[in-house]
Amino acid sequence: MNIMKALFLIPGLLMLTNVISGQNRFDILITEIMADPSPQVALPNYEWIELKNNSAAPINLQGWRIADAGGQSGPMPDYLLQAGSYIIVCSNSALSSMSSFGNSIAVTSFPSLDNDGELIFLKDPSGNIIHALEYSSEWYGNALKKEGGWSLEMIDPASPCNGASNWKASMDERGGTPASQNSVYTSNPDLDSPELQNAYVRDLNIITLVFNESLDNTSINHLTNYSITDGIFIQSIRAVPPLYREVEIITATSLTAGKIYEITVKGVTDCSGNEIGSKNHARFGIPSTPVAGDIVINEILFNPRPNAFDYVELYNRSDKIFDASTISLANRNSSQTISSIVSLTTKPYYLFPGDYIVATTNVASLSLHYHVKDPNTVMTLPSMPSFPDDKGIAIILNQQGEVLDELQYDEDWHFKLMSDPEGVALERVDADAETQNPANWHSASSTSGYGTPGYKNSQARMPQPTTALIEVLPSIFSPDNDGLDDIASIHYNMHEPGWMANLTIFDAAGRPVRSLVRNDLMGRNGYWNWDGLDDKGMKLPAGIYILFTEIFNLNGKKQVFKKSVVLAARLKN
Repeated sequence: MNIMKALFLIPGLLMLTNVISGQNRFDILITEIMADPSPQVALPNYEWIELKNNSAAPINLQGWRIADAGGQSGPMPDYLLQAGSYIIVCSNSALSSMSSFGNSIAVTSFPSLDNDGELIFLKDPSGNIIHALEYSSEWYGNALKKEGGWSLEMIDPASPCNGASNWKASMDERGGTPASQNSVYTSNPDLDSPELQNAYVRDLNIITLVFNESLDNTSINHLTNYSITDGIFIQSIRAVPPLYREVEIITATSLTAGKIYEITVKGVTDCSGNEIGSKNHARFGIPSTPVAGDIVINEILFNPRPNAFDYVELYNRSDKIFDASTISLANRNSSQTISSIVSLTTKPYYLFPGDYIVATTNVASLSLHYHVKDPNTVMTLPSMPSFPDDKGIAIILNQQGEVLDELQYDEDWHFKLMSDPEGVALERVDADAETQNPANWHSASSTSGYGTPGYKNSQARMPQPTTALIEVLPSIFSPDNDGLDDIASIHYNMHEPGWMANLTIFDAAGRPVRSLVRNDLMGRNGYWNWDGLDDKGMKLPAGIYILFTEIFNLNGKKQVFKKSVVLAARLKN
């Protein structure tokens, strides 16, 4: 009889084992967030989140909690969430309304979900973090829907670490899909390697590494996956919860002030199993407090194009390391008092000697209108000080409120022959020359796209002046779209800013066939491309063509260049 009882109890014990086994990371996911329910679409005016059992067994939610940076909810009630099933979690006041849309439970102290985004995470009864995410209003990918009434939905529960690329605004006509499969559901595998974005020092022997996505816990803790220059020995490693995008490293010896170190990471994987690739190293060191002149305003856009935004570029012209989180941007009000002070960033980000950093309110707009070589150099501010289109004042401050640099700009500083300065940045010519000297500022070149945010200015003074040089590459080209020498590029190098160019192309008989460039503002260097077509967009015959370039400036200087190029007809197989 005892044997029979034991046999009878085995299935129940197996079921119980399955029920309590769901304590692994990502067993339960936050798959939908209603952070801004107003104005309503067709769902109740309450905040809520949706959970999905992403495991293969039932999981009892009793004792689980939702948390954010400000605290945590009360424990969830006794509820068995079946494998693959969804449930709504909300406040007690919302429970009655939300229950009509599907299985729902309430918790006390349900976190207030910020409309613009915040960090939220799910904890099991033992306090283990099972899923965490830091959502943003930009995740909606829809300007109308992010204004309210629509939920954020996870695209693919099989890729829980994808962040922004795995979330978008609900497509359901009600504004969301509480307690059911998301309207945006589709396969969205994570195929990208994690990247090491930043490293900073928290103490003389504590370094924090910042990655672009959540990492796999097991791969993080191997000491052999990390190496630091100058023979710095690593004593211990710790993954930083709840996102596990950061790794804290403790060194056996203290770091030396003023020295630049580099760390290299290998073997670390994200939670989808992708191993870190070439973007696996970062510089760090002990930062200094900047003083006046260490960091200067190097470029400013104060008259942006329609639907675009101002930006200010800073340049570290010292030999020291600075933390951008200790630097602020400001202006002066009508009484000339420093005002509208905004920190560049709330998170540590180091500015090394010779580095640039850009402040703006919209990095997507900046990338749309200008070439951004390194998005990591762009600091997205919640707001910018006002910089009027005609004249204004830009100031940078250190943490003590001391002025590091101040620029009182004027639209008259733009190049005199420029008909419309809208969307054209003012660039500093010499980083070491006086900030307030109008002659030290010039309009960004047309060939640079009228702005160079985050890298060397198109009008920056060359250390060793050279004569103007124009050359054509290649000397023989064949515009037959075979991917080989299809375009002739006319490259130039100038010894000073302020030159304009006209470029006309003539055939062998001396007849003009293409007016390629007219009154183009040149930078220190740049290029123009010729595709072998005439002014009417028609193909020109093979032969020798003369590129006649005339450059001139406001001082009456003028130079003429004649270069030949062969337009060849390439035989095709």
